[in-house]
Amino acid sequence: MPQMIRRFLEKPGSVDLTRFQAVVTEAARLEAEVESRAELTPPEGHTVGTAEFCAVVREAARRTLGERPYDVQLMGMLALLDGNVAEMATGEGKTLSGALAAAGFALRGRRVHVISVNDYLARRDAEWMGPLYESLGLTVGWIGESSTPEERRAAYSRDVTYAAVSELGFDVLRDRLRTDPADLLVPAPEVALVDEADSVLVDEARVPLILAGAADPGQAAPEMAALVRRLSRGYHFEIDDEGRNVFLTPKGTDTVEKALGIDLYDHPGTVTEVNLALHAHALLTRDVDYIVRDGRVHLINPSRGRVALLQRWPDGLQAAVEAKERLAPSETGEILDSITIQGLLTRYPEICGMTGTAVAVGDQLREFYDLKVAVIPPNRPCVRADEPDRIFADSDDKVRAIVEEIAAQHATGRPILVGTLDVAESERLDLRLRARGLTPVVLNAKNDAEEAAIIARAGARGAITVSTQMAGRGTDIRLGGVGTTDDQSERLIKDLGGLYVIGTGRHDSSRLDDQLRGRSGRQGDPGGSVFFVSGADELLTAYAPDLALPAADPDGVVRHPHGGWTVGHAQRVAEGVHLEIHRNTWRYTRLLERQRAQLLEQRDRILHGDAGGRALAAACPERYAELCASAGEAAVERAARQIVLYHLDRCWTEHLAHMADVREGIHLRALGRLNPLDEFNREAVPAYRRLLDEIGRRSKETFETVDVSRDLADQGLGRPTATWTYLVQDNPFGSEWDRVLSRVASALKGRRPRR
Repeated sequence: MPQMIRRFLEKPGSVDLTRFQAVVTEAARLEAEVESRAELTPPEGHTVGTAEFCAVVREAARRTLGERPYDVQLMGMLALLDGNVAEMATGEGKTLSGALAAAGFALRGRRVHVISVNDYLARRDAEWMGPLYESLGLTVGWIGESSTPEERRAAYSRDVTYAAVSELGFDVLRDRLRTDPADLLVPAPEVALVDEADSVLVDEARVPLILAGAADPGQAAPEMAALVRRLSRGYHFEIDDEGRNVFLTPKGTDTVEKALGIDLYDHPGTVTEVNLALHAHALLTRDVDYIVRDGRVHLINPSRGRVALLQRWPDGLQAAVEAKERLAPSETGEILDSITIQGLLTRYPEICGMTGTAVAVGDQLREFYDLKVAVIPPNRPCVRADEPDRIFADSDDKVRAIVEEIAAQHATGRPILVGTLDVAESERLDLRLRARGLTPVVLNAKNDAEEAAIIARAGARGAITVSTQMAGRGTDIRLGGVGTTDDQSERLIKDLGGLYVIGTGRHDSSRLDDQLRGRSGRQGDPGGSVFFVSGADELLTAYAPDLALPAADPDGVVRHPHGGWTVGHAQRVAEGVHLEIHRNTWRYTRLLERQRAQLLEQRDRILHGDAGGRALAAACPERYAELCASAGEAAVERAARQIVLYHLDRCWTEHLAHMADVREGIHLRALGRLNPLDEFNREAVPAYRRLLDEIGRRSKETFETVDVSRDLADQGLGRPTATWTYLVQDNPFGSEWDRVLSRVASALKGRRPRR
């Protein structure tokens, strides 16, 4: 009945599974006959999704991988083939379901890109599932950060290609600047099958991927970093309630002016340098927002607790953080092109995905991708015991309680997984536990390369594993430890209650809490989870600053029911703020994505045909005829192509820079009661028309004077000698307009529940 109501209301998770169940039931009746076949014939494309297909791929998996897919795994496969996001709990075998679905798409003649969150999972899954694909007559490849152009070309030529989302995006960006069709790597998009779909499609969808060129050393004033180190919060500067903006007080302004010997606001450039240094000093915390390793600043992905490879803040802020840490500034350069992950994935005519936590973002998946969520039931019912939050008024009381709980559970031999919110917290807890005589294993952004081995051992007797966010770890935690064949050891741990998960605080997304919980209780195993929360946690101070927790009992524990409501309210506000920022980011990038798509269609006609030559022949008929007579039509055609492509790419780069400047100041239009988004679009449309006119004007001007017998690069058409790629963390403090939205959200935080 609840499922029927959800379908009627079209709520997330309302996809009807009845037809999938009927197909799987029929496949079970065919299983014995298929199993008796000496050889399996790869299914024909038209059979994909039928009971016969399910029976054949089930047997193929059993023979090649030693794993017989459960009925629910086949249902997950069918949901993916139907174009849905399949929600499958941790440990239910999403990797195999995804591989079977990818094989089905490929057997239909579709090229499939299986998109993961990192290189490790892309390679592991491609190699793990390789024998299955081969048995079905299909080829598979994978792409990672270290893959050479030749290896990438080979991987993209396969029926199924596994790749990290960032690597796929960077290849697309590089292809957008190719000047020879033979150099193109990425084939036309057909099917995207996204692993950890909520993480990729939602959490990372507002992080632009950047292709830059003409790299120069970054610049930041070390004296500014030294100056702001001497400033004190509450006296020289203040931070807003959301922790997204910092500003000098009058006393702080006087102090800075005396130190620099200037009237600060008569020097706009210096104001910018001071503000960037102050943001880096006051709002970005080492071992929380970033780590320093090998002499470089590495950002930490807030949703996964991992180092965000190749990711950086906008150049000025990046350099300010490097100056803060007394590091040499990293290179910077002109942005040649960019694409959001949302823009990258919506290029695919067909998208599907799988994750353990999709319903919570089901509305966003529908809004941004037109995707529905199919909730696949577990193979065995989950019997994990999820305890209510233990809430404390004081953070010291909370930490003491966590250490006591870990010590008590460890004394029984029960394995414990502790999820912390950031690197600094994981290291502080490690010290507290060691002082208590315990020996935890710590997994955080500083040693994430060892994560698979650490997580695989987390289910062993007596194990204490302290980790930052567990989302997307991709490794099952088996009771007794990885590869254990000791049934007695596994039974003992089950008797102890299974893996015990402890969260040291609520995340700003309930999905991240659920992902941490989901590490326990896989495949019907016993398990337990509990979260510890304090009134000093950032979730409450940032998103419910006006709501006080009820009074604590003498032992420091808040037991009043309103305490739990306050924590949940803060989390809901955080999710609402993040969603609105996501929407706002997409609103601003959507028009640019459309403009880029139109320009790329024109670019492809030039790259693959004679559109450039025809355009210049029409614009400069006499010059075209003259050059053809002296150099030959083929040479003129090649030169015309390079000229138009150069100016097209150059004008797009300038358009991006112009629109970035427009967006930076567009919030000021709100003071005149104008809608900033409407004003941004009003600027973008005529700017794009001017871009198209400018491409033609510059191309004609160059064609009139160029010597087609000489290298065009020597005549002012040189491109960057090297390009480099990175993800830019869109201003982590938001634009002024983002902060307006945030302040509106903060006005809602004071609402209390009805008594």
